Amino acid sequence: MPDLPPYLQPFVLDVEQDAEQHVDRVGHVDFHRPASTARTGAILFIHGGPGPADLEVRPRDWPVYRGYATAVAQRGLVAVTVDHSLIRGFDQLTAAADEVEAAVGLLRADPQIDPDRVALWFFSGAGLLAGEWLDSRPDWLRCIALTYPYLATPPGVDELVSAAEVIGKHKDLPVLLTRVGRERAELAGPVAEFVSAGGTALDIIDVPKGQHGFDMLDHDEESRAAVTKALDWAIAHLGEDPAGQLPIPAATTTTDPIPATTIPAPPRQPAKRAAASTKPSTTPASTTNSAGVSSVAAEVVAAAEAAVEAVTPAVPASQPATPTETAAPAPAPAPAPAETPASRVIGREHAAYEAHDLEAFLALYSPTAQLQLADGTVMRGRRSLREYYRPRFDSGQCKTTLVQRMLVGEWVVDQQFSHESDQGQTMMVALYRVQDGLISEVRFLA
Repeated sequence: MPDLPPYLQPFVLDVEQDAEQHVDRVGHVDFHRPASTARTGAILFIHGGPGPADLEVRPRDWPVYRGYATAVAQRGLVAVTVDHSLIRGFDQLTAAADEVEAAVGLLRADPQIDPDRVALWFFSGAGLLAGEWLDSRPDWLRCIALTYPYLATPPGVDELVSAAEVIGKHKDLPVLLTRVGRERAELAGPVAEFVSAGGTALDIIDVPKGQHGFDMLDHDEESRAAVTKALDWAIAHLGEDPAGQLPIPAATTTTDPIPATTIPAPPRQPAKRAAASTKPSTTPASTTNSAGVSSVAAEVVAAAEAAVEAVTPAVPASQPATPTETAAPAPAPAPAPAETPASRVIGREHAAYEAHDLEAFLALYSPTAQLQLADGTVMRGRRSLREYYRPRFDSGQCKTTLVQRMLVGEWVVDQQFSHESDQGQTMMVALYRVQDGLISEVRFLA
């Protein structure tokens, strides 16, 4: 097939999408769904890079990744592919790491996917992204597969966590390496070091005659057998639910809300009590001012800021609370307002927070999320959020009780009590903005 560039060569397995399978495209992420609608595990396929300068087809549309995804969907699981920035060059490594983390968040928030049954599969240059997952090993991560990976960062590129330094750190994390016999010299050495460091923690599939990219370049029985064996390995590790896994509950609800005047609705939307309703929340028309702030967002923020004057000063759930002389007792539970896509995301965030699951918590945030504390401190990005929240998760300071919730389009405004260790309870108001299924902005008001 000389007229096609290597990345457009067909996948070595003969797979065709069944009529009942379908693909959902969400931003830079594709969900390849099986014919069954049952809840199941998922594999995220992470392409390599860099790619050629004249690249015309994005990686998730390459035959090799569509082939892997179709093969997984035919076996009853959800397969996910993602376009990330590493395709443009190794200088995009950090951006690619954040984009992959965002794809994991979308994957785990998908209603068809069991968020505790996820596998990550790295190819070629994406091997440089695997070290952070081998190091952190979130509880939901069932296994990691690497196929002809890069495992040494090129000179002049900021290094992430080295896979060779952390392989075997978590003895209960299965890791598979598909190794080719005709690997390029600059890649073969780091792979050998990785194998030496991995020891019994590493499963290996050897493709003695294979070259880098064998799954699209070497159409022979050896290649087909290696790919099939790797798929069998990954799917087997997603087969059974682990004992004691935590279900993701619906958004926490409360009772006897504080009167609606405490958190006034924005202009042109009458204030309402938080009562059960079968009608979906409506989204007001939004315009944008010269500063780039939508009128809806400005109204929500203004409403919440006005509300704070009527309640005990707030602090974020993550900050240590201090006892207050006038702190009111937590109200009894009451019906919740109608849910929206945004409120469901916040419900999952709250569940992960109270379960002290830091990685599940962070996976619901955009990689460029911004969080503003009551004192005006601003943090940006998952890395800064992880550094900020880790001590609180480790110490068990993760409990809140929702009092009242207001839903306005992509915004969720929560009035809640924060219950910190040995500190009683403190009232706070938090504003969450959800965009494309992830939390993009949080503001705590005091």
